[in-house]
Amino acid sequence: MESSRETTPLSQVPDEDFLRLDHQICFSLHAAARAFNGVYRGALKELGLTYPQYLVMLVLWEHGELPVKQIGAHLHLDSGTLSPLLKRLESAGYVVRRRSEEDERSVTARPTPAGTALRGRALGVPRRIAGATGLSLDRIRALRTELDALTATLDRVGTANGPGIDGSSPPAPE
Repeated sequence: MESSRETTPLSQVPDEDFLRLDHQICFSLHAAARAFNGVYRGALKELGLTYPQYLVMLVLWEHGELPVKQIGAHLHLDSGTLSPLLKRLESAGYVVRRRSEEDERSVTARPTPAGTALRGRALGVPRRIAGATGLSLDRIRALRTELDALTATLDRVGTANGPGIDGSSPPAPE
């Protein structure tokens, strides 16, 4: 996100400058996400969870039984991505899925006793990850706030504009 100290309007930046890899915020975020995944891989190995599975468990530990659709909303994942994660967690004995009695089209998921016990073993993971960043807790919170705001802005742009980032329609086929 642009700092309040930065005052150069985007229109005054030459197009060529935007094509430099080291000027791409998306690449910086991608590289940071890959680095986080590496740290999480080590931290979650003893729990037998992948990072996406850990995220699902975080939601279930926090909220208890939820419709799969709500889990997806919390994680910004569609059911096509979420269903295999839940299936693997169910096979591992950490989650139970069942059809809702009120609406048979809806499937809910909840942690099993083993899944709930896993929470106790996972308690040290967030502190380990925070320590790996080298950032203070205040800086982590501020960065999280900035990234959440950036995500919300990009989600609004994507929703409002559909196919084109600038709001234009894709070119018609020739």
